[in-house]
Amino acid sequence: MEGEDSLGDMSPEEFRLHGYRVIDWIADYLGHPERFPVLSKARPGDLKKALPESPPAAGEDMSEVLADLDRFILPGVTHWNHPAFFAYFSVSSSGPGILGEMFSAAFNVNAMLWKTSPSATELEEVTTEWLRQMMGLPEDFSGVIYDTASISTLCAIAAARESVPGARIREEGVAGAWAEPSGAPAPPKRLRLYASEHVHSSVDKAAITLGVGQAGVRKIPTDDQFRMDARALEAAIREDRENGWLPFCAVATVGTTSITSIDPVPEIAGICKRENIWLHVDGAYGGSIAVVPEMRWILEGCEHADSIVVNPHKWLFVPIDLSILYCRRMDALRQAFSLVPEFLRTAESDEVKNFMDYGPQLGRRFRAIKLWFVLRYFGAEGIAGRIRHHLALARDFAERVDKSPDFERLAPVPFSLVCFRARPAGFDEASLDSLNERLMGRVNGRGKVFLSHTKLDGKFTLRLAIGNIRTTREHIDLAWDELNEALSESVGS
Repeated sequence: MEGEDSLGDMSPEEFRLHGYRVIDWIADYLGHPERFPVLSKARPGDLKKALPESPPAAGEDMSEVLADLDRFILPGVTHWNHPAFFAYFSVSSSGPGILGEMFSAAFNVNAMLWKTSPSATELEEVTTEWLRQMMGLPEDFSGVIYDTASISTLCAIAAARESVPGARIREEGVAGAWAEPSGAPAPPKRLRLYASEHVHSSVDKAAITLGVGQAGVRKIPTDDQFRMDARALEAAIREDRENGWLPFCAVATVGTTSITSIDPVPEIAGICKRENIWLHVDGAYGGSIAVVPEMRWILEGCEHADSIVVNPHKWLFVPIDLSILYCRRMDALRQAFSLVPEFLRTAESDEVKNFMDYGPQLGRRFRAIKLWFVLRYFGAEGIAGRIRHHLALARDFAERVDKSPDFERLAPVPFSLVCFRARPAGFDEASLDSLNERLMGRVNGRGKVFLSHTKLDGKFTLRLAIGNIRTTREHIDLAWDELNEALSESVGS
């Protein structure tokens, strides 16, 4: 049996020894990412086969663990921090953000109550307020930090559902929310949520989770630039009311996932106000661009929204995960989630904000500290400058596509995402999808850059998304060269 003196943590001396090694490893990793293929070449089951089926009975030396990280873990990593990672949307972490994450882990506080760590709560209030100012949102918006936009959106829709006049959803659930005061059962009303046909899937998942159901989500058609048709939204609401639905929420998007289109928020906001419908704006990707003063127009109309989500881990260089929900009706958000058992009651509750009251989770990480590190280190001007650089790189790449006889652009480029496809001479429309799918496979298989795809008007569409803090014009040159070389190979095969 081990003695009591051997049952503690790693000693400070040993931690310092290995900590230096880890910092050196990370610095080298971020400084020379080109050593690795962007997209992992691992096959399903590779790692599970390489690792023991049972845990070690006795502790192992940390040097062995770090060696096995290189040997087994690294081959299965897709390098999101690689400057040639152009797939999906970037979630690049920065040096100051990584350092802030280390302090979050070291403090290991649970930021559920102000009392459980006053600094965690108040820094969350300060950093969300700083970012609100940087984005130009009105003062009546308050922020709360969650993990991802999916949870931010779920919480916003929960607040919208809680705000339905006359409903007792919190107490009775969706089925019993409209019971008569006498207790007599009443037919449940069917809630209706509206969103663009290009809305993120998190909206549908939120509807499923909250009892609205997929049948309760009505997708509104878009115009030729993939923006929600506001007149179609107004007509849909009118039709639904006539057919017994209860419209309660609309979701507009500033920067849709597939193409970064911008819904006409001012028009949608006007409709929602007239119809007494909660307006939630998904700015998880596009909202961050408002920190660039000359791009603040993209949030036009959002001052009339009830809530808006922004993800600093997407384009503000904060390590994943950190999403902020800004809400003008924090009372509704609190009403949707606040439930305080006796053991969580504190003397300060009337004069402080307890963030556990504003979401489904009780345990909350000290996420604000990494946002604080990033905002302090780069400053508002430094962050804006880096985003401007990404916008310029996207325009450069789009111009190359437009000038090329072998490629065509398939959507506008309001941000830093370019949607395009190869269209060389001699290929009819029926064969272009398979050509572009092969092209993407060849490019990604070569390991130097990583692209993803979507479908626009039924066409297989390549996506090149720029947002990594380390991406330079050299990486754009590399992507263009890789595409042209791979196209030559694909056409010739």
